[in-house]
Amino acid sequence: MALKTLVGQRIMNDVLKPLNKKGSKHQLWKVLVVDKLGMRIVSTCLKMHDLAAEGVTIVEDVDKDREPLQTMDCIYMLAPTEATINRIIGDFIHPPTKQLYRACHIFFLETCPDQLFDKLGKAPVAKFIRTCKEINIAFLPYESQVFSLDSPNSFQVYYNPNFAQERTAVLERLAEQIATLCSCLGEYPSIRFRNDNEKNIELAEMVQRKLDAYKADEPSMGEGPEKAKSQILILDRGFDCFTPLLHELTFQAMAYDLLPIKNDVFTYQASAQGPDKEVILDEKDDLWVELRHQHIAHVSKNVSKYMRTFMESKKLNTDGASMRDLTTMIKKMPQYQKELGKYSCHLHLAEDCMNKYRGSVDKLCKVEQDLAMGTDAEGEKIRDHMRNIVPVLLDPDVAVDNKIRIILLYILAKHGQIPMQEHRQQITNLGNLGVNVLLDDLMEDAIEDRLDQKHFPFIGGRNPTLASRPTPSRCVAPMKSPAHPRTGRSLSLWDSVASLVLTLHEHQAPRAINTKERSVR
Repeated sequence: MALKTLVGQRIMNDVLKPLNKKGSKHQLWKVLVVDKLGMRIVSTCLKMHDLAAEGVTIVEDVDKDREPLQTMDCIYMLAPTEATINRIIGDFIHPPTKQLYRACHIFFLETCPDQLFDKLGKAPVAKFIRTCKEINIAFLPYESQVFSLDSPNSFQVYYNPNFAQERTAVLERLAEQIATLCSCLGEYPSIRFRNDNEKNIELAEMVQRKLDAYKADEPSMGEGPEKAKSQILILDRGFDCFTPLLHELTFQAMAYDLLPIKNDVFTYQASAQGPDKEVILDEKDDLWVELRHQHIAHVSKNVSKYMRTFMESKKLNTDGASMRDLTTMIKKMPQYQKELGKYSCHLHLAEDCMNKYRGSVDKLCKVEQDLAMGTDAEGEKIRDHMRNIVPVLLDPDVAVDNKIRIILLYILAKHGQIPMQEHRQQITNLGNLGVNVLLDDLMEDAIEDRLDQKHFPFIGGRNPTLASRPTPSRCVAPMKSPAHPRTGRSLSLWDSVASLVLTLHEHQAPRAINTKERSVR
């Protein structure tokens, strides 16, 4: 069963249906109050008509001020936090004149901590509570086989040492959410983790403790012939840092990376004078489900093929028609707009992706793949990546973020040292992921007289390093290499990258660097 369908059924069967009194002739209307995660879960898994059929007349945000509806019961579906408990208590703080609702039914998305449960039980709201239950749905079912913990800040807390004090609480929350997923699926899985990161061990142990607690409450969890085979594999981002830096060319990943799609909504203009149209990209669209993981080259051909098949079934001539021709034909057939609407959407989506690809992404993809693989398309080992990298970094049409991608990929490929100052923090973050990245210190540059005196001048023009600089040994000839145009330093492979990065935001055109003549430290 699809994950979204499973969660939708649990909400209907465990939350909404039990509150409808059997044998009642009149519908008892209720208010559904949710937090941010609860709102996303409900909107993902249910339609408003599904809620209305079970007596829900309005859905409201617990964090916003709400109008009193004292003739209705309220259904709270939210995570048990200090803030949400306080909001529930505040809704019934002055009974009976200023309370917001007649009574309340509380459904926690996960296990409620004892101290919060005790706080709720001692508050005036306690006498208005008709139901209090944990339904164990603290995750977002994003697709039929994809879920999200809806916790974007956890990535930074997991890796950034500046957030070390918050890490334990965040990991506990993540572990609880993963445990609710297993509970919802009826699974009691084995847990495995990547052993190279100690935080993985910590998270794995937390998940195991949470699962053991759920198993104690529901002994049948994980029982069955196939259940014993399930596993959770915990990986950290340091396991594969290449993938998020590469431009992906499958349809869904490419569209979300390159186009301004927000909340799964794609906006396009069907005609030059017509209004913008909005389409939700989700699994209710069968064509999207079929195309989303295909390579963009196949998508363009397949959408055109499906559309031609449809048009030919209507006895329309499509011989030799391009994507643009097919789009024009759609506009001339208003009687088939409903059927052709989905084809039009995906034609525009594929065309927008291809326009972005032809603009600059095509020149990036080859360089990115070569860096990730270490070989070219023919399988030959690449000895000098700079021949491919420098033209991209010099190209004014390539966005700065994409140039940073190339540089980070180069660092991963070379396990190198980075003397850059600009964008230093972005590259330092690779080290927080567990990647072996070494940053040359500013103090080392100062000691070795490698700092540009234009940006780091001496007081009074005095340079204390000139008099004390050691002379080379008579037995070893000093290495000769081309000098840096501004500092006189010898140009190393990393210096070439650094000098280019430092000019990205200044929109300067640095002179071409001879990639054939370069000394490597």
